[in-house]
Amino acid sequence: MTFGSRTKSWRLHGGLVVTAIFCSAAAQAQSPAVVTTPAKAAAPQNLQQVFEAAWARQPEALTLPSRRDAARAQQSAAQAWTPEPAALEMGYKTDRLNRNQGASEIEVGVSVPLWLPRERAQSAALSDAEAVALESRTMAAKLRIAATVREAWWQWQRARIEVDIARDQLKNTQQIAADVERRTRAGDLARSDQHQAQGAVAGAQAHLAQAEASFSAARQQLQALAGVAPVAGDVDGGGVEQDPSTSTAQAETHAAVQELKDKVVVAERSAALTAIQSRANPELTLTTTRDRGAFGEASQQTFALGVRIPFGGGARHNARTAQALADAMEVQAQLGLERERLAAEQEAARVRVEAARTQLAAAEQRASLARESRGFFDKSFRLGETDLPTRLRIEAEAAEAERQVAIIRIELAAAISTKRQTLGLLPQ
Repeated sequence: MTFGSRTKSWRLHGGLVVTAIFCSAAAQAQSPAVVTTPAKAAAPQNLQQVFEAAWARQPEALTLPSRRDAARAQQSAAQAWTPEPAALEMGYKTDRLNRNQGASEIEVGVSVPLWLPRERAQSAALSDAEAVALESRTMAAKLRIAATVREAWWQWQRARIEVDIARDQLKNTQQIAADVERRTRAGDLARSDQHQAQGAVAGAQAHLAQAEASFSAARQQLQALAGVAPVAGDVDGGGVEQDPSTSTAQAETHAAVQELKDKVVVAERSAALTAIQSRANPELTLTTTRDRGAFGEASQQTFALGVRIPFGGGARHNARTAQALADAMEVQAQLGLERERLAAEQEAARVRVEAARTQLAAAEQRASLARESRGFFDKSFRLGETDLPTRLRIEAEAAEAERQVAIIRIELAAAISTKRQTLGLLPQ
């Protein structure tokens, strides 16, 4: 093989390699890139899942890990040997700019702040109280979010029940209208009866449209809290909470009460620490100096130990102490008012649950009688023994009785949920 043919072969081989690389790169560029997208959150199916989804989106939940880290760092700082880090002091003197006789002085020192008497113990107690208060404050924030979620959840359930009832009412009126139309064509009923039946259908359609609009608004409000639209499931299966028993112990462990109790402890320990910090922290200084008088002289080194003790704060310290005591008294007063408020709300919630149970029993009895009456009048209407206005009135009464049962059942579940809220219990 000649040199020219060998060169041509190399060029051909290199061109094939470059072409293969280019095609491979082009194929990779044209192929769809594999992008990892976050998994879509599953739709919540009950009250507890809606609450958990809503809490996960709150600022308090997002910042809780950082706040816990800050609390632990504050506890570590309160256990340190010094209230503040030590400081390094350095200085240099020379006569080079004026006489230039070789005089020089180098000074190096360390300044260490010191705790005031009992300041370190009080600082540790305050940091521990603040760490505990952080957890109770988080629990109180959870309970406040639970109240908002519960209100939106039961409003959504009421709207859903209204839609179901409106659809059933429309279905029943349509069946009556179809029966009236058939009998009108047969000559058994007047055309005015057909118009009346069709008017009842139109009214039921309007009521259904209004109920669906309210349901959509309630659903959007719940979605704004949870971030995901909930699934319209069976309320009796996934939304009703257990009726708790009221007790004084539960009232004392309520998140709102516990939050204020921890605030009282923090305020009292803060006031105690403020009373101790009547002056700035003293400082212990250790310095060494190396100086020389002139050229040719030997350098001398000396050491010095000193203490810096600031004077008392006076009126400024008195103002801080009075403010700390006032804050502690204010939180104490809030605690007493909160206990009274919770006691009143718990009693009101208990009465509301009992009243809802009584109303439900009466509504179920009324609905049962209305269903029987509807069956009687439906049969008599088909036999021509009852006129259309009476039949429509009986149908409306039966539909209203069914509606009352469904609504009161929701109200009972909402009353139990409110009772749990007043006792400081989260959704479950």
